[in-house]
Amino acid sequence: DLKSEMDKTRKLPLKKDTRASDSSQEDAIDQWARRRKQFKDSKKCSSTGGSSINSTITEGSINSEDARSVDLGLYSENEDRGFYTENFHSASWVFRGDDVSPDNSPRCLSKRPRPVAIRERTVKIAKGTGNYPWGFRIQFSKPILVTEVDTNSAAEEAGLQVGDILIAVNGTDVTSMPHSEAANLARKGSDILTMIVGSDISRYPNTPKPTCRGYLHKRTQSAILKGWRKRWFVLRHNGYLHYYKHKKDEGKCRPLEVTKLEGAEIGVDTSLGKPFVFKCIPQAGNRIFYFCATSNQEMKRWLEAMDKAVHPIHQNHVWVDVTRHNTTLPPLAIKNPECLGLLHQLDRSKDVWIQHYCILKDGCLYFYATLRSTPAQGGLYLQGYTVSEQTLGSKRSVIELKPPSEEFKTFYLCAENVNENKRWITALKASINKWLPLHQAIQDFMNRPLEETRM
Repeated sequence: DLKSEMDKTRKLPLKKDTRASDSSQEDAIDQWARRRKQFKDSKKCSSTGGSSINSTITEGSINSEDARSVDLGLYSENEDRGFYTENFHSASWVFRGDDVSPDNSPRCLSKRPRPVAIRERTVKIAKGTGNYPWGFRIQFSKPILVTEVDTNSAAEEAGLQVGDILIAVNGTDVTSMPHSEAANLARKGSDILTMIVGSDISRYPNTPKPTCRGYLHKRTQSAILKGWRKRWFVLRHNGYLHYYKHKKDEGKCRPLEVTKLEGAEIGVDTSLGKPFVFKCIPQAGNRIFYFCATSNQEMKRWLEAMDKAVHPIHQNHVWVDVTRHNTTLPPLAIKNPECLGLLHQLDRSKDVWIQHYCILKDGCLYFYATLRSTPAQGGLYLQGYTVSEQTLGSKRSVIELKPPSEEFKTFYLCAENVNENKRWITALKASINKWLPLHQAIQDFMNRPLEETRM
């Protein structure tokens, strides 16, 4: 390309107007210089790491199966600033910090009072029927802790979570009050129980966002080809529905189409005379999508997941707020990092290693372009990942970050030498171990004798 540009410059035709000729030659030379600079920059980028971490986001527009263009501008804004968070959002995680001894209960459900950054919110619960009309339990502790929320109860509908701290009940501060008195306050109040509750990263488990994967038959509305085609559909935690030609294409190829489900209309459809058919009408545009499942159970599974995406709860886990704040800080401004230094990350699509300056803190790996860069380019939420040392190609020592399920991404990192790799592996394992799946945390907690009040 460079040679052809130079040849074009040499072969520029001479004109009678000398100034016009000089001007056209200068333009060609400037164009060649710009191309040369772009070429150098791209080389530099691939060798030293000028691009950010691989993301599930595709910028710009992509062509759909029906020859339509989909603008993903809004989609990219919904990502956590280049963070790969899928595994975190696929399950409930709670933070236990450095309390890794099996003799201790997880910090997320600990009775020990400790100074924490609490995010407060108001929860209003409509009184139900029966002996326990509110549908939750509180534990004898200071502060008072919510230990159980009944399924399909008024408390669950209101957004009360296991691990919430009671701050006020019907306008009265209960932070230093016995849990029995707080329960009496609730019972003496009106039919609407108003509570101020608080949460922090250690006591407040994240709520898994809707995800669903599987084959569905999609009705094609192209003017040329009509009928039903089997496609691999993926509903992601951010509420966008992707579909691919085959299951193996997920993560390797661009989706054929991406549709935002928030605000969409979904439901069973009987107009086509075919069983297990349901439709989706996105909020933007007049198009109707028709899907066909293999069974009634499979159709219900998709409808339930899609309904959660249609009516999302816009409430971040406290840890998401913390990491977003940290991305705005310079690398060395993140307090008490567990490990820091240069790491190379494998970009598998281009088979190149991209260099980042990395900070590891509480199960999150932040990526910066350089030590002096602000903000962070992105990062990884490491909950549930396992860390091991592997051999990859010509590199004998590579850090493999493997997810608990094949549907999520595996990452490969490499430090400057073998000893640095081992240092990072030790730190990564310890950092990931600070997080516990919610079901395990509750099981460990419930194995201890408790004094509770059911509301």
